[in-house]
Amino acid sequence: MTTRHIGVIGMAVMGQNLALNMQSKGFPTVVYNRTAERTKEFMQQRGEAAGLAAAYTIEEFMRLLERPRRILFMVKAGEAVDDFIRQIRPHMEKGDLLIDGGNSHFKDTERRNLDLEKDGFLYIGTGISGGEEGALKGPSIMPGGQKEAYDLVADVLCKIAAQTEDGPCCAYMGPRGAGHYVKMVHNGIEYGIMQLIAEAYDMLSTGLGLKTQEIGEIVAEWNDAELGSYLMEITRDCLVRKDDLGRGMLVDKILDTAGQKGTGKWASQDALDVGYPIPTIDAAVHARILSAYKTERVAAAKRLRGPGLKYRGSRAKFIQNVRDGLYCSVITSYAQGMGLLTAASKEYNYNLNLAEIARIWKGGCIIRSKLLDPIKKAYAAEAELKNLMLAPFFRQALHRRQANWRECVSTATKLGIPCLAFCTSLAYYDSYRRARLPANLIQAQRDYFGAHTYQRIDREGVFHTEWLKRD
Repeated sequence: MTTRHIGVIGMAVMGQNLALNMQSKGFPTVVYNRTAERTKEFMQQRGEAAGLAAAYTIEEFMRLLERPRRILFMVKAGEAVDDFIRQIRPHMEKGDLLIDGGNSHFKDTERRNLDLEKDGFLYIGTGISGGEEGALKGPSIMPGGQKEAYDLVADVLCKIAAQTEDGPCCAYMGPRGAGHYVKMVHNGIEYGIMQLIAEAYDMLSTGLGLKTQEIGEIVAEWNDAELGSYLMEITRDCLVRKDDLGRGMLVDKILDTAGQKGTGKWASQDALDVGYPIPTIDAAVHARILSAYKTERVAAAKRLRGPGLKYRGSRAKFIQNVRDGLYCSVITSYAQGMGLLTAASKEYNYNLNLAEIARIWKGGCIIRSKLLDPIKKAYAAEAELKNLMLAPFFRQALHRRQANWRECVSTATKLGIPCLAFCTSLAYYDSYRRARLPANLIQAQRDYFGAHTYQRIDREGVFHTEWLKRD
């Protein structure tokens, strides 16, 4: 059989769709799965008609690949990736390339990259965003590793990626774990925006008593304007979908416990490690964790009282306040994610290009939105931009909408509607814009109980005070 340009290992839906995408773009592809039955089933249903080749042993798979071999594997993050590498490593030759397309932790990718490099193997940790549809029709692709490794497969990745007026949604991110780090932050921003949209939905539902389909129609209007994004599109679709099993809307029948695969939590954890604040993203992670305590919440609802108020104001004004509050809060989620990328780039020597990252997020990925073009322009104009909120476009947007943002949060709080991410986003904005914060008191407390010392604003030096001593 004729050798193939690239191989894909792992025939879950993402792996299948990526293989089909590659084959359709003119790259002869061979597929393999640890369970042969899954490979056979896929080939019978879709693979053979598309022109894919199949292998049923690792040895056969490796024989069918051109040298140097290009191997994309879609394996569950964690120990399963290390197991896969141990299995395939004895069959590899110097110059062969492994491409991890799963959601691996960036530190695991760093370790694997350096370990494989010792034996002359190439390794790319590649973030892929877009879900099953994106994998087939064009995702956003974030590869990181050796530059020569990326060059070996850049033609494939750029062709299968989503395409926008700015080019393919794929670019080299940086060395070692840079690609998976960027994908991790992408997912953190995604967590933030999803929680904000959910809170906006709750405000309209609980605060105004709107029916689910009405909210879906409002979201559709917002999506056609400045809030247009993939996440708003799917929110609209979720809210207007009727339940197939009976009357009413499907969303109203879904249990209110949100799952997570860990990437948002990883972003929060590493932000603590590098010392960069991402409170909106943190709030979204905590909100998902809190949602899992369903039994406790049901019991608490019978014992803990709220304000018991109903909204008495203008419906149109409240809807506008929520719309503006959501827009401002979404900006903070992007600002925190981009800021974390800036901090991590210095910490890990990734040399990330934030304008380029925003560009490749414009198509294919889950957080694609109308905001990404001005984000790209902001970092293209000022590569060392300290915070996205300082760019003229975003600064003006926040100034115009902040009164409604504040009224939205204030109303929700008075009505007892939980808005963890909205409140945190506004507090983040207010904290960042303040020249002086109450951390002076914290330093005094630290010096009091632990002699941690402090600095003064009126003279140079480091000081310690015996706080109980009286003059």
